[in-house]
Formats: sequence, C-alpha cells, structure tokens
Amino acid sequence: MSQSHGFTFDTLGWSAWLDTVRLDEATPEQVAVLEESHPKAKTSDYYLLLVQQAEILRQRSGVFNAIMYAPGGLPRAERELASTVVSRVNGCVYCASVHAQRFEQLARRKDAIEQVFEDPASAGTTARERAIISYAIELAERPEAVNAEAIRQLA
Repeated sequence: MSQSHGFTFDTLGWSAWLDTVRLDEATPEQVAVLEESHPKAKTSDYYLLLVQQAEILRQRSGVFNAIMYAPGGLPRAERELASTVVSRVNGCVYCASVHAQRFEQLARRKDAIEQVFEDPASAGTTARERAIISYAIELAERPEAVNAEAIRQLA
C-alpha cells in the first residue's frame, strides 16, 4: 500500500504559497537562524517561508529538536510514530510522509504506519504502540486533557 486516505510513504515536494525570503536579501539574523535550523534550510521553501519571522523559526526549531532528538524519553522510532499520528490527525500529508519514512527507516517496518494512515484510532501492532498512538491523538485533539496519568501510560 503506497497511499491511504491521501497519506503516503512517498517523498513529497513542498512549495510555499506565499513569498519566501530570497537568500541574497536575507538579514544576518535570518541567515543565522537558517544555519541553526537544518542543513538544507537555505534551499528549502519551507524554511525560507518561516524565516520571515526569524525568532519564531528559531523557537520552532528548538522545540522540534527537543521533541525529536533530546536524550531520554521515547526511542526515536516511537517519536516518529507519534509524530506521524499527529500529522495524520492534523491532516498534514507532507509531514506525515516525512515522519512515516523516518519510522520505516528506524523500525524497518511500515505496518503500524499503514494502520495510522487507514484509521489512527484503531492503529498499533502492540499494546505499547496503541498507547503511544492514543496519547498522540489525545495530544493533537484535546491537549488540555493530557495529564500525568496519560503520560504514565507510556511508561
């Protein structure tokens, strides 16, 4: 299965619908934030759009890096699973494809993601995956309902 409900493992392009910052016109602060953000940020429409608000991009990159790469917490594959779920719930086909690919690379399987694409509420191949998926759905749909007990379910 390569696609379900419009979601896919395929590599998708991303193009800004709004004007992006031209690198040769970027301020020193914008260039610095691009350099901090991602190795390909200077050539990516995504980053060149977001860098219009350089400090917000800096904060977004910091939060993203902490969620995905900080020591402790979930193993990286499980972080990618949760991120795919949130992207699926939010309807972001592009982000879902990126996180789905990373999960497949790290976990060396795609069954759980295929289930997420089909129906997040019933997805997961193990009790642990179902707990992660349930938590990610709750966090995306009702963040105010997430509490310490919800987090304990992930332990």
